[in-house]
Amino acid sequence: MNLAGKLAEERRARLAAERLLELKQAELHAANRKLGQHALALTRRIGATEAEVATVRDENERYRYDLDIANEKVEIAERRLWLSIRTIQDGFAFFDVDGRMIGANTSYLSVFDKLEEVGPGISYARILQIMTDEGIVNTEDRAPDEWRAWMLERWGCPTPEPVVIRLWNNQFIRLIDQRGHGGDVVSLALNITAGVRYEAQLEAARAKAEAASRAKSAFLANMSHEIRTPMNGVVGMAELMTDTDLTEEQRLYVSTIKNSGEALLVIINDILDYSKIEAQKLTLHPEPFDLERCVHEVIMLLQPAARDKGLMLAVDCDLFLPVSVMGDVGRIRQVLTNLAGNAVKFTEKGHVLIRLTGVLAENEQTVDIHITVEDTGIGIEADKIEHIFGEFNQVEDSQNRKFEGTGLGLAIVQRLVKLMDGEMWVESEAGRGACFGVRISLPLAGAHALPPDMSDVLKRVLVVDTNALSGSILCKRLDQLGIAATPCVSGTDALTALQQDGPFDAMILDQDMPDMGAVELTEALRQGGVDLPVILVSGQSMEAIAPDLFAGVLQKPVGRAALFSQLDAMREAATSQDGSPRQEPAEPPLDPQARKMRILAAEDNATNRLILSRMLKNEQVDLRFAENGEEAIAAFPEFEPDLVFMDISMPIMDGKEAARHIRQMEGTQGRQVPIVALTAHMMETEQAEILSAGIDKCITKPLRKQVILDEITAHRPTDLRSLNREATP
Repeated sequence: MNLAGKLAEERRARLAAERLLELKQAELHAANRKLGQHALALTRRIGATEAEVATVRDENERYRYDLDIANEKVEIAERRLWLSIRTIQDGFAFFDVDGRMIGANTSYLSVFDKLEEVGPGISYARILQIMTDEGIVNTEDRAPDEWRAWMLERWGCPTPEPVVIRLWNNQFIRLIDQRGHGGDVVSLALNITAGVRYEAQLEAARAKAEAASRAKSAFLANMSHEIRTPMNGVVGMAELMTDTDLTEEQRLYVSTIKNSGEALLVIINDILDYSKIEAQKLTLHPEPFDLERCVHEVIMLLQPAARDKGLMLAVDCDLFLPVSVMGDVGRIRQVLTNLAGNAVKFTEKGHVLIRLTGVLAENEQTVDIHITVEDTGIGIEADKIEHIFGEFNQVEDSQNRKFEGTGLGLAIVQRLVKLMDGEMWVESEAGRGACFGVRISLPLAGAHALPPDMSDVLKRVLVVDTNALSGSILCKRLDQLGIAATPCVSGTDALTALQQDGPFDAMILDQDMPDMGAVELTEALRQGGVDLPVILVSGQSMEAIAPDLFAGVLQKPVGRAALFSQLDAMREAATSQDGSPRQEPAEPPLDPQARKMRILAAEDNATNRLILSRMLKNEQVDLRFAENGEEAIAAFPEFEPDLVFMDISMPIMDGKEAARHIRQMEGTQGRQVPIVALTAHMMETEQAEILSAGIDKCITKPLRKQVILDEITAHRPTDLRSLNREATP
């Protein structure tokens, strides 16, 4: 090959080599670029990893720091806890699930002074053994091994009951053990010595207070007897003197003595009742009674005082209210007497009104009764309403009291109402009267009789009453009976109504009219040819009333039963053939030759014997006295009395012992002679003891003539002559 060919081939080879070199350089450059990118990515990854490592390192450092702080706080809390446990006065200990001590404070370990064995690791059973062996604990009436067995049995319970133990030095420890979920036990030993001693002091103080209360009750009972015995002479003699011929001046003196004595007895009763209520010794004695009659008895009791002040006493009893109920009639009468008596006392003019309303309960076995006592008296200021229910409180200033009294009446009433599970309220305004209300629920004592419908015979009735209140009450009752009532306030108005609005089927006429008397008006009607049945309403005695002029007489305030009875009599008279009322058959006359009723009275007080003999001087009785229990026992078989009045406090032998001897003397005879105690004792516990001696009933001194006569009437044999007095209606 020529030179030119070789040069050309070399040039081609060089060019190929250069192209290959360029290609390799390009590949190398691409590889270097790729390697650089990979290195950059790796560098970045390494940087991120280093950052993460640094973060983890920082967090670990922070966690290690927090853990150190937490451990330090735990150590501080444990240190403080143990410091607190060591400083508290009560014992504190921990036990593991096997009953071995983990730790205890100084107070817990101080019981085991100088006994180095008692400490962490000792078992609970060994602690009990040491306590009995060393005489640390007083096991009371248990033997040491019995006491340990009892304590171990308690310890093994899931929830051990607290127990009180007494140590050798009369320290009382209350053990409270709490078992945890893992079985560990936390034990508290509370020193309750001070509490136990305080309870002992309280018990001693309570016993002392009860002894003082018994002494007070005995003192009150004795004072009641000592005061009532002479008061029986004062009031009894004053009552007897009113039955003798006296001048007006003498009658005034006697009346003052009697009223003053009775006022003193009211004060004594208030104090005794309040003492019984305060000592929670007062109990209720339910019995069947007529509520409306009870209200009217209270009205009759207060009538003289109201009449002296010119006040009208009125009763508004719902015609459809059941009044035959069960309750303590004595206490209910006491509530009514206090409320109505206060109303009369604090009222100078106007009226006092007692309202009775109520409804049957859903079971129709009890009746919810509302009793209100309204007056037109001085009233009560709003800021003093609560004050009047306090003990010994009255509205008046104590330095210048116009009205007398103990200030206990309303306090007693409020507590009696609460004792009956009732409620009490008062509404009043100074100078405009007051209204006291009582709400109680009482069981029914009998079937409730609905008022009769009188409209078939009596369609129109003229009511003449000078007092608008009592007239409106009577008209309302007649309207409820289906009778149209026309009210009038004077005799002149009545005559006008008879002429202009007649005819009427009957007239109910008030006795006290300003323009003409009831007798004068009725006689004028008869002379004028008006033959109209007239029922007289009188607030005074029923004596000296012309019976031929009137179809009937009603006592003020008019009771429902009395009104029904009079209207029913008028209906019977109107429906009879001859127009005259039907006559009831008379009782057969008693034998005038029959013996007198024999009464044995055991009474050591000469004044009381004189009073009793004077009370019965006009009665057909044979009265014999005994001055003590022994004389009464000696006279009993020979005298054969029909009734025995027995004083309780007598020398030689008291009334209770004498009554027991009489009952023994009677033996198994079919009939026992009634024994009625005449006593000045008021406490219920004493009266219960008196009745347990075989006595049938207690009458509290001072003696009341009517009460004595009622007892004689109740126990008089049917074959004996009647008492020389009118029968009680």
